[in-house]
Amino acid sequence: MAGHSQFKNIMHRKGKADAARSKLFSKLAREITVAAKMGLPDPNMNARLRAACIAARVENMPKDNIERAIKKAAGADGENYDEVRYEGYAPGGVAVIVEALTDNRNRTAGEVRSYFTKAGGALAETGAVSFMFDHVGQIEFDAKAAGEDAMMEAAIEAGAEDAVSTPDGHEITTKLEDLVEVTKALEAKFGEAKKSKLVWKPQNNIAVDDEAGEKILRLIGSLEDNDDVQNVYANFEISDALMAKMGG
Repeated sequence: MAGHSQFKNIMHRKGKADAARSKLFSKLAREITVAAKMGLPDPNMNARLRAACIAARVENMPKDNIERAIKKAAGADGENYDEVRYEGYAPGGVAVIVEALTDNRNRTAGEVRSYFTKAGGALAETGAVSFMFDHVGQIEFDAKAAGEDAMMEAAIEAGAEDAVSTPDGHEITTKLEDLVEVTKALEAKFGEAKKSKLVWKPQNNIAVDDEAGEKILRLIGSLEDNDDVQNVYANFEISDALMAKMGG
């Protein structure tokens, strides 16, 4: 399992404090507002907004919060956020991609750079590591949505690139431009997806030792704790022992 997926599981098992949930809701609301501002304020007519609303519902964000974030996009006095991507190297030569929505590029760049430096890594130029990832569509369904064979067959029929099923659920990969249509086709059969969004998927993962792994997990934790950072992707794998230690 990829290190960042393991990290997500560790954080989930540790539970979410009220402060962490509040921070998560703020990030989700920011994405909803930006998505609504960039397109129509109707999730059925705006794929990015729809994906943001699904993500919010998965995290049990109240409906009122979601509607308020959409309405905020129409306000003339609403904040304006820039989409920024940072790329860099973590310990062990691991590649990291950071996506942010910020109202102050200088502040966010300085903070992201400091996280990399403290972790023993380094921020690089845009494009320095993204070639090691595929920018693709990713759709997720709960395991109970369908059997493995049924999901695979439907995914292929809908035009997906790949479908992987585990006891935790189904993960379908699509080409960038096919995400919306494949999502619609699968949802027509299996109901609303748990997730439907564009992601940076590592082409290959690097196995790292526990010392580097711990530094990488701390780096990802610092990045994801930043208010401006929306998503973090990295191409590493850690040992089961370290995963158990960090999740303990």
